[in-house]
Amino acid sequence: TWTEGFYRFGIERLGPGNMTQTLKKTVLNEAHKRAGARLVDFSGWEMPLHYGSQVEEHHTIRQKAGMFDVSHMVVSDLHGADAKRYLQQLLANDVDRLQTIGKALYSCMLNPQGGVIDDLIVYWLGENNYRIVTNAGTRDGDLAWMQQQLEGFEAILEEQPNLAMVAVQGPEARNAVLNWLSKDSLPVVEALERFVAATVKEGFIARTGYTGEDGFELVLAPEDAEPFWQAMIDAGVAPCGLGARDTLRLEAGMMLYGSDMDTTTTPLESALSWTVALNENRPFNGHSTLEQQKAEGIPRKLVGLKLEGKGVMRSQQKLFVGDREVGEITSGGFSPTLNRTIALARITSDVENSCEVEMRGKRIPVTIGRPLFVRDGKPVQ
Repeated sequence: TWTEGFYRFGIERLGPGNMTQTLKKTVLNEAHKRAGARLVDFSGWEMPLHYGSQVEEHHTIRQKAGMFDVSHMVVSDLHGADAKRYLQQLLANDVDRLQTIGKALYSCMLNPQGGVIDDLIVYWLGENNYRIVTNAGTRDGDLAWMQQQLEGFEAILEEQPNLAMVAVQGPEARNAVLNWLSKDSLPVVEALERFVAATVKEGFIARTGYTGEDGFELVLAPEDAEPFWQAMIDAGVAPCGLGARDTLRLEAGMMLYGSDMDTTTTPLESALSWTVALNENRPFNGHSTLEQQKAEGIPRKLVGLKLEGKGVMRSQQKLFVGDREVGEITSGGFSPTLNRTIALARITSDVENSCEVEMRGKRIPVTIGRPLFVRDGKPVQ
């Protein structure tokens, strides 16, 4: 069935490693096992792919509330007199936009050629203090690069490897978390706008996510993670695995590092021009390349695709207009919300409206549109 194929695809994408090797485990690992999770190797971590049905978990997030253990993500704290000036060089987006304590900023971290080293979220914690959350699969390279870039700046970057992180997402997610909070914390968290965080006695709580739904991402002390996890289960929040997280972010048009962008692509070629703040007074890494691309026009662009036939689009499948190869799929899969196959793809900039994808030696028509399919549970195109 397509479901079984989807599971195999998810395992291939999320768990290519060897489970016999020693994998890192989050503080919630035993809780996942007790819940019957199917565990896979994800970037050297033993993580849940699903707890029985990847598709049901997907629908749960879209319709009710579910949660993910994302403790494998890398949390680092930055402080020092030059912290802001350092971030203005490190990031393509401008941290000067953070005017409210707790406000979050999404940005790419670039090399001198404008290639994406990683994408991240940075939070302003007040004064000269920031919190940065980066990807698990790029941990070593990210931390080495960020430390190297600190040269000449009066600032200190400290990884926080012992913290746990849980994402609670879906239309009922906010109520579940708000009902768990203490009386003192409740009004603070309840007042948070999207993409803003607050530190309360329970932990660091951000109204952010990677699903296209409302909800929170909570950074907790390790001893508080399992009690919170159980409290959410008791409140009707379903544990969900990385398989559903991938299909949710694909529907929401949220990029996956290593698939939709990497050091060979710039943010402008990855539908992320909105995260680039070009300013002559802020020569961040890769600035000149992006400035040139913006002036000359990008040679390729990231788009959304819908398959006009049967099959499942997958990464690295080639795209054609007539006999001309015009690009390839970067992320693809079956959309449970739309009940059809969708994909993100990078194609030459002159291609509009439609093309064909090559699948098993055949060419199948696809419709080209925005790299965004579902937001807040509803189709957007």
